[in-house]
Amino acid sequence: MCYELKTSYGGTEAVIDDNCGISKFYAIARTLADDLQVKFLNQVDDAETLDWDFQYRGQFLTLHYNMFNGVSIYPQQLKSTSRDNIAVLEVAHFLEHRVY
Repeated sequence: MCYELKTSYGGTEAVIDDNCGISKFYAIARTLADDLQVKFLNQVDDAETLDWDFQYRGQFLTLHYNMFNGVSIYPQQLKSTSRDNIAVLEVAHFLEHRVY
């Protein structure tokens, strides 16, 4: 798996997979919970989109799924800090070495 980085508004978004089903989102969420011990703090489930917020090394991030755009991770706040962006990169790099 290889991720794609997008930056907008100063934030980094790591696109984990831009063409996948919801089962991959759940597998990634399970991996984050099991292997990185993240706890999902807020889960917003919509017909086409899922946004699950979590904290990683003190930074608040969002695991995002959209049926048209796939799975990505980005900082929870629109105005993100460099620490937020580094956390996104670390999680994406961790997931890069997993098979789904």
